Parts: sequence; structure tokens; C-alpha cells
Amino acid sequence: MAEQLTIPQTDDRAELYAALSPQIEALVTLESDPVANMANIAAVLREVFGFFWVGFYRVVGNELVLGPFQGSVACSRIGYGKGVCGTAWKKASTQIVADVDAFPGHIACSSASRSEIVVPIFDPSGKTVVAVLDIDSDRLNDFSEIDAVNLENLLKKIGNRLQ
Repeated sequence: MAEQLTIPQTDDRAELYAALSPQIEALVTLESDPVANMANIAAVLREVFGFFWVGFYRVVGNELVLGPFQGSVACSRIGYGKGVCGTAWKKASTQIVADVDAFPGHIACSSASRSEIVVPIFDPSGKTVVAVLDIDSDRLNDFSEIDAVNLENLLKKIGNRLQ
């Protein structure tokens, strides 16, 4: 894959992830820089799914620091265990939030965000979270286990290209 995506004409997310995963894997295999890879992944996911915001936060010391993203201006730093991103880091597990206004301690970087999924990215040992992929939607309840499973599987395959 170079600059062209092959996107099936469907609204079926499982089918879209199945088509995109090998293309994303090929894209990051050709590039060794993690920032470039994060940037392209954010662009692909936002372009294909039309999400409101897609980006990465990297673990730097005791904070998550904003990395490459697609969307409106974002929070630059998030504390350990704070908000959805900090919770995903602390629990080392994917967080699906159907309504961000109902999430205790939600950090509102944008009032347009209505639901969110955050997927941790692990170091090669699979034990330490080194970053998170954060995706926001401007629709309530926009994420499901289909998103979680497919994004987790993708990040397991390519996580080493993002650090």
C-alpha cells in the first residue's frame, strides 16, 4: 500500500476492518518511524470510518502525551488513571464508552465527542502499556466489541511499529 486505500463499499465494520488490517500492516511495515506510522493509521481510520477524532497518546513518565492525530484540537496531557485514556492505561484494557457524559471523570477535550473507544498498545513483552489509540465519535454508542476486537488484533500485530 502506498497512498491508495482499497475500501469495500459497505457499512459492515467487521468487513471494513478485515479489508483495512492487511493494508495498514503493509503501510507500517514499509516505515520505521513510529510517529509517521501513528499519523497514517489515524488518517486511515478517520477516512474510512468517519470518526470525529482519531489519535494516539504516548506514555511519557507518569502522563499520556498527545501524539499524531486527526481531528480538532486535543488535550495535550492526560494523567495516569484520568479520563477514558488514563483508565485504559491504568487497567491495561480496552475501554468502550457508549456515552462520555456518563463516564465518571471524563475529560472533555471537545463537547462534540459523544462516545469513545480507547485501546492500549503494549511493549514487546505484552505487559507494559506504551501508548493508547483513542477514537471519539460524535454519535452515542458508536463502538462495539467488533471495534474492540479488530483494533486490539491490529495493534497486537503492529504495536512494535508504533514505539
